[in-house]
Amino acid sequence: MAANRDAGKGREVQLPEPNQPEVGRVENDVDTRAMGKFAIALAVICVGALVLLAGLFRYFEAHEAAGEPAAANVKRDARRLPPEPRLQTQETVDLKQIRAAEDQTLESYGWVDQQRGVVRLPIRRAIDLLVQRGLPTRGSSEAPAASGVTTPTDSGLGYKMAAPGGPLASETR
Repeated sequence: MAANRDAGKGREVQLPEPNQPEVGRVENDVDTRAMGKFAIALAVICVGALVLLAGLFRYFEAHEAAGEPAAANVKRDARRLPPEPRLQTQETVDLKQIRAAEDQTLESYGWVDQQRGVVRLPIRRAIDLLVQRGLPTRGSSEAPAASGVTTPTDSGLGYKMAAPGGPLASETR
């Protein structure tokens, strides 16, 4: 076996030969005393941190029970709300109020613009009137469209389909 000098302690360490796999243990791999000291120190630090946290929680609970603010320099006013936007505290109640307001708007008469004579109808009445009168359509009194371009009508969607052969099919060669 090859001998090697340990740099830290001045003693010789026997290293295994690479061509002899059955000899595979090296003495003094890990300093067990240092590992033991580290484990003990880690356990002491963890226990100390837990004791300090428990004391801190008891301190805060005592001050909360006494009614003292957490920070003495913080002035609190329960009547003053924080600036917008605020978080919702009662989502279901807010949603019910919004839906009730929307239902009231959809199911009642009211003025949209009184000076112009625009009113709001209940949705069911508006649907009935739409069925009776039909949808508005464009009249034929509009200016004629440019050649090759169409405008939407009662039964058409607007644009013409391309002629077979593409736009250059009418050109001759």
